[in-house]
Amino acid sequence: MNYVGVDLHKNRFTAYHTVNGQYRNYGTNDIGIASFIEECKRTDGTGAIVVGVESTGNTRYFKRQLEEAGIQVKVINTMRFKVVTESVKKTDKHDAQTIAEFLEKDMLPEAWICSDYSEMLRRLLHVRRQLVKAIVTTKNQVHSILTAYGYADARATLQSKRGRHAVLDTLASTEIGLVVHLLMEMIDSLHEKVKQIEGKIEELVKGDKAIELLQTMPGCGRIIAWMIRAYTDDIRRFMSAKHYAAFVGVVPYVHNSNATIRHGNITKHGPEPLRTAFVQLVMGMRRIKQVQDYRLMKRYKALQETKGSGKAIIATARKLTHIVWHMLTYNEPFDASLQMVIGYENNRSMQEKQLA
Repeated sequence: MNYVGVDLHKNRFTAYHTVNGQYRNYGTNDIGIASFIEECKRTDGTGAIVVGVESTGNTRYFKRQLEEAGIQVKVINTMRFKVVTESVKKTDKHDAQTIAEFLEKDMLPEAWICSDYSEMLRRLLHVRRQLVKAIVTTKNQVHSILTAYGYADARATLQSKRGRHAVLDTLASTEIGLVVHLLMEMIDSLHEKVKQIEGKIEELVKGDKAIELLQTMPGCGRIIAWMIRAYTDDIRRFMSAKHYAAFVGVVPYVHNSNATIRHGNITKHGPEPLRTAFVQLVMGMRRIKQVQDYRLMKRYKALQETKGSGKAIIATARKLTHIVWHMLTYNEPFDASLQMVIGYENNRSMQEKQLA
């Protein structure tokens, strides 16, 4: 068995082979990767090759190329593997050798590489998010100009196209009319681009059962459903709702030592957009009158009075992760009775149903 540690960078990578103790540098282009694959197969005639590589920007491409050649690849979770990142001897050769040695002992914490479908959905949502931020920034500039020159300005003035045109008509003959006009054109252009991105996402997720299930939840619109679907990827990798809540990062730190037990703030581990989506889901549910009698929302109101809105929102978001895990795991739409599944998912019978 040939265990190979790879220290991967943008333009090149260093590989260490345990079978012969040799180092070699390669380019990250097709020629360099092909040369690395050939070298791996030449050093081990049985074809039993395992490559360990850290999770970086081009790991997905590198992994795909190797797996197509029949080479097993293990991607390292760098957050849980500090031997390389905190080493006092930080060289490419040393890092590659360390990865290979831990790989040989089967001591590498592996990272999950999401599907190509989820990766594309994440990319599109990220672009949309950047465009929305640009819209907000530009609107704030217009608000600032209107305030500075003494014009009446309301929060919702620029929300609609009609409102923006009304502002332009008012400022048409003023000295700041041209500046505001250019900013308004930027806002309109950015809105069009957001619509294009959303249209592309609609095509991509067409027929996605998970998104359809998520949208049966009160307060869960298409954007929130897209975010949860993209960053959750395959729900089957979470053995219980508690594991899923921990992945989202809405569980508290726990520090237990001897007789001392301390609970801190939430870990905030996992994708930030996914955590934001669950918070927005709570905010959406707060505005729906029909669900205010739900057990979930009654508990939210009770926590709000005693702990404050912030903690109440996070606690409710954690409860919603349990419900979402149940919905996606068992392919069931939202039902008010699902509020009762919280704390019940870890039963042996339910785990057996999941593995069946």
